[in-house]
Parts: sequence; C-alpha cells; structure tokens
Amino acid sequence: MSGHSKWATTKHKKAALDSKRGKLFAKLIKNIEVAARTGGPDPDGNPTLFDAITKARKNSVPIDNIERARKRGGGLEAGGADWQTIMYEGYAPGGVAVLIECLTDNRNRAASEVRVALTRNGGSLADPGSVSYMFNRKGVVIVPKGSLTEDDVLMAVLDAGAEEVNDLGDNFEVVCEASDLIPVRKALQDAGIDYESAEMSFVPTLNVPLDEDGARKVFKLIDALEDSDDVQNVWANFDVSDEVMEKVEA
Repeated sequence: MSGHSKWATTKHKKAALDSKRGKLFAKLIKNIEVAARTGGPDPDGNPTLFDAITKARKNSVPIDNIERARKRGGGLEAGGADWQTIMYEGYAPGGVAVLIECLTDNRNRAASEVRVALTRNGGSLADPGSVSYMFNRKGVVIVPKGSLTEDDVLMAVLDAGAEEVNDLGDNFEVVCEASDLIPVRKALQDAGIDYESAEMSFVPTLNVPLDEDGARKVFKLIDALEDSDDVQNVWANFDVSDEVMEKVEA
C-alpha cells in the first residue's frame, strides 16, 4: 500500500508481526512466477525477477518456495497458473483516489472481491481512467538508513536518473522514472548500498489531507482490499500528518 510515506513505513515495520504474513508470502510468490514467465527464469538476465526474488528474501520467504515459483513461472516445473494483471480504479472515503492492482487466475472473483471491499468500507468503484490520471508510474527503491546520510544515497543515484530522495524515518525512498529503476538500483549496488526493495509504483500527483477519522476509514478500506488474495498492490493519494498518524497508531 502506498500513500503517505510514513504510513507505508509503519506498515513495513509491522509486517514481521502481521497475522496476514501468509498472504504476503503468497503475493510475493506470485510476483516471482509472473516475472519468470514474462522474462525468463534466470534472475541474472531478468531484472524484474531479480528484484522480485530479492524482495521475497528480504521478507523471509523460504528459499525452496522461491525456487519452485521461479521454476514454475519459467516452465522448468509443472504447475504454473495463468496469472492476469488487472487494474481497478475507485474512491475511498473523503474522496481519496485508489488504484488497485490484481494478479489473479479468476477475473470474476477478483472483480467481486474488490467491489465488495470498496462498498462495505465506504468506497466505490470508478470508471477506467477517472482515477489513474492522478498518478504517475515511477520506480521506487527503499533503502534502509543504517549509518547512511541522505547525501550518501543522493550521490550514488543522481547520475543514474534518480529524481528525489525522501527521508521516511528508518529508510530512504529513492524515486525515479520507471525506465530508470534498473540503473538506479544498480548504482546503489555499485556503491555498496543495500536496498530493501526496488519496484514499480504509482505516485500521486496531488494528495488529499486526512484527519484522524478520515485516516482510520481509509486505512480500514485498504486493509480490506489487501486481505484479498487477488489484490497485489493498492495505491492511494492521501496524506496524513505525523500528529494524526500518532493518534491512529495509539
């Protein structure tokens, strides 16, 4: 889920204790299968697969599960599913725009689960194109801070096409054009800088500020969407202040 960076960071830190960890594993495994099917089973020659495997390892997905997914997707082992990517657009409470990316083998089930999650939590489906124009497709790399400074990261990625480096508290967020994601990720590797994840994202061009009540409603809707096995990613154009975030987390 991507919206306000602080919320994304909070979700990230809570992941190790999350009761939905099994669902996270399943989503990461699907990413590996699709990447291997699309670009081949060799991570050295398939940057998307390389990043999918890296993210799965960072989230403690067992190596055996990763390898089986890679082989299934690459046709080296039987059992791969015909995953289809579908994007839905909608609105959350408060007029917050929501993009929902599904990776599914059953379009009807995915559509039904997305619709139910939205309508039961004060949201609604929107027509194609009515929400997506409020987002830009970007590459996003999350870098754990450790002893790094913002300047350390910026110097490493500036010539590779990075547009900005944002301080998320425990991590730095590097944003670039989608086409520059691989060069930016490689620049970090060449500089000896470890990264948590490198993936395509949708970054909002305009954010809707939320109060405590609005934030709780939007987070509840996003949790309901992410509870679906078919939903891979949710992006939303909300903004929550640090003060409001502290109240929500309390």
